[in-house]
Amino acid sequence: MNYLYVLRQFGLLLAVMSLAMAASLAYEALSFLSGGGGPGEALAARSLGIAVVLGLAVGGGLYLAGAKEKDKSMARREALLLVAISWLIGAALAALPFWLWARADGGGETHIFRSFTACYFEAMSGLTTTGATVLGSEGQRIGDLPNGLLLWRSLTHWLGGLGIVVLFVAVLPSTGTGGKKLFQAESTADQGGVRPRVRETARVLWLIYLGLTLACIVLMRATGAVNWFEALNHAFSVMSTGGLSTNDASIGGYDSVSLDLVTTLFMFIAGVNFVLFFHMVQGRWSIAWKDVELRVYLVLKLAVTALIAVNIMGGSIVTTTGRVIEAGLFQSIRFASFQTMSMQTGTGFGTADYDLWPELSVGLLIGLMFIGGCAGSTAGGLKVIRFWIVIKVIYQALERAFRPNVVRPLKVGKSVIDDELKLSSLTYLIVMGLLTGLGCFAVQLIEPSELCNFQTAFTASLSTLCNVGPGLHGVGPTQNYGWMHPASLWVLSLLMALGRLEVYALLVLLAPRFWRGD
Repeated sequence: MNYLYVLRQFGLLLAVMSLAMAASLAYEALSFLSGGGGPGEALAARSLGIAVVLGLAVGGGLYLAGAKEKDKSMARREALLLVAISWLIGAALAALPFWLWARADGGGETHIFRSFTACYFEAMSGLTTTGATVLGSEGQRIGDLPNGLLLWRSLTHWLGGLGIVVLFVAVLPSTGTGGKKLFQAESTADQGGVRPRVRETARVLWLIYLGLTLACIVLMRATGAVNWFEALNHAFSVMSTGGLSTNDASIGGYDSVSLDLVTTLFMFIAGVNFVLFFHMVQGRWSIAWKDVELRVYLVLKLAVTALIAVNIMGGSIVTTTGRVIEAGLFQSIRFASFQTMSMQTGTGFGTADYDLWPELSVGLLIGLMFIGGCAGSTAGGLKVIRFWIVIKVIYQALERAFRPNVVRPLKVGKSVIDDELKLSSLTYLIVMGLLTGLGCFAVQLIEPSELCNFQTAFTASLSTLCNVGPGLHGVGPTQNYGWMHPASLWVLSLLMALGRLEVYALLVLLAPRFWRGD
């Protein structure tokens, strides 16, 4: 294992994160100097400044420590190790501005950010695009944070969307031939037919990502429901399928049909394999239309939206602001389509308290949460293609039960699915189920039973592992994670990282042979 080279690259990545943080610092400084900020804004600027300096100093030190390493190659093991520490330790750097601000009494002596655990949870939630938050309770309102910290909170989402490691590969040339291994370790995107060089692939994907984000900002602002700052923050959350909002009531706090429509559209886009957008830009629209995963993704959206709309029609819908609305045809479709899109893509935005909906609707939303979006998108979950392969494998097994002599290859579209891919899809499904169960057990073991029932623990575990954010009951769409014990927050933070890196990039660190190099 080439540890010095890994440290060198990790140092460069910390520097990239610090420079991104400097953008929030610049905004905060400009806001304060223009007379738009109070003492809290000054504390936020100082906290961001200290974090930027520390990040650059540590990153520079690690880079220099590995600068004399002659072997500049990066094997698969080194790439996996770099990805793992980038998320686990990178989240600590991302958490630093929140903690420094609170320790300087920026939010008062009882603010939850005085706990580094809570700050780490918030930062990990941002970088993994989970959208779970410890904020929202009385005295801990999201809107009370200084604008610079709100921007950094949303920016962690945007950086984590396609992956800060992919950004790292796209921007920095020093990864050499190891760049491909690093990109594959962090990204599930199918790079076939996009670019022969991985760095070019990463650049193209990030340019598409940037272009869509800018379009989202403009259209959100055009609705008139949000100002430019709110549009910027929410666009970062939408395109990363993150879900952190500047409003305690999430998107529902704006009560705007046009904003709901724009948000729903871009959540759908963010859940699509980004490689398909490259083909579309090149005029190869037929490739996108023939993509089986995209078709299944669209059918799931339409079918579940229709079922939920019918299921909630005629009742009452309670919005995230507490307003009660009669569930007529239009309102049922409006809220059903938004929550369906939000939960499957893992964005986690809320316009309604779906926790109060009928059990069928809630069950469908939980199912979509687990399935997730398309491979190669910013969405979390099992991924639609794995779900479809598992369904095909189950159907094939059923057919063999009554037609044992029939031998038919399993296909998804025109592609034949080999045994290795079948096994990996089933294994991933099982591992996701086991991790959800272990997380649920750990949370219930830590939390008092009167505060945390099974549904709260189970959906908190599933939601963080699938990078969604809200769950049910104690962590529902109008609740937050701030009441949880620090130990539970560490468990859920680990689940976020496991889900974002699709499990194996972290679990391999537990294998002794990984470190021995056998």
